[in-house]
Amino acid sequence: MAMTATLPRKQARPDEPPAVRPSAQRRIARLTQLINQALDRVLPKAAAPPQVIHEGMRYCVLSGGKRFRPLLCLAACEALGQPPRRALALACALECIHTYSLVHDDLPAMDNADQRRGQPTCHRKFGEGNAILVGDALLTLAFDLLGRDGTPNSLAIIRLLGRSCGTWGLIGGQVLDLQAISQPRLATERSLRDIAQRKTAALITASVVAGALAGGAGTVHLARLSRYGSDVGLAFQLLDDVHDGEGLAQALGADQARAEAERLISRAIQGLAPLGGRADLLRQLAAWLAQTA
Repeated sequence: MAMTATLPRKQARPDEPPAVRPSAQRRIARLTQLINQALDRVLPKAAAPPQVIHEGMRYCVLSGGKRFRPLLCLAACEALGQPPRRALALACALECIHTYSLVHDDLPAMDNADQRRGQPTCHRKFGEGNAILVGDALLTLAFDLLGRDGTPNSLAIIRLLGRSCGTWGLIGGQVLDLQAISQPRLATERSLRDIAQRKTAALITASVVAGALAGGAGTVHLARLSRYGSDVGLAFQLLDDVHDGEGLAQALGADQARAEAERLISRAIQGLAPLGGRADLLRQLAAWLAQTA
C-alpha cells in the first residue's frame, strides 16, 4: 500500500496574533452596520441648508472605512459588562472626529491627496474652503453628540477626547509630521514614533478608554485598557506604514515593523486576561487588525 506523506503542521510564531473566529467576523460586521445606521441618523440630511456642507459631511463619513475606532469603543464598553449600545452615540462622535482629521489631512496645505477610499477627496469634490468647513463641522458635531446624549462620565470623556485631539495628540502629531516632511533630517525613528503616538495611537487609545468610561470603568480597568489601546494604536500605524512603504516601515524595515506590530497586538491581547470573556470582542478586534492590515 502506498504511503501518504504527512506534511508538517505550520508552527505559529510566539508573537503571531490568533486568527479571527468566523463568529467574531460576523459580529464585527453586525456592529459595523449598527454604527453606519447610527451615523446616517445623526448626520444632517443632505438637503438641509447649507446643502453643500451637509452633502460633504455625509460624503466623507458614509464613504466606507473599517469603523475601527467606534468598534473599539463599543467593545470596551462591553468589556465592562455593559451593552455596546450604551456607547453608540460616543462611537459616532469618534468616527466624526476621525473623519474630520482625514478631511483636513488631505488638504493641499497638508498631504494634498486626490483620493480617499477610492473616490475624490473632500476638497477635490467640494472645494478647499468647503472641505475646511466640513472638517470643522464634523468636529463640532462630535462634541454636540457627546453633550446631548447622556452618556455616563460624559465630562471625563469630553476632556479625554479634547486632549487626544489637541496639541498633545492628533494636532501635535500633524504639526510634527509636517515638520518631518519639510525637513527630512528630522524624520528619525524616534521622531516618527512620536508622530505615530500622537497622530494615530492617541485617538485609538482614547476610543478604548472613552468606551470604558461609558461602561463605568474604575481606575484599574482604565489603566489596563489604556495600555491595550496604546499597543493597538501603535501597531495600527506600523501596519499602515508597512502597507504604504513609508514612515516607520522605512526607518525600521518592513519586516521588523510588521514583527513589532504583531508583538504589540499579542501583548495587547494578553493584557486583557483579567477582564475574562467580557473582553473577547476587544481581543478579536486586535486580531482583526493584524489580519486585515
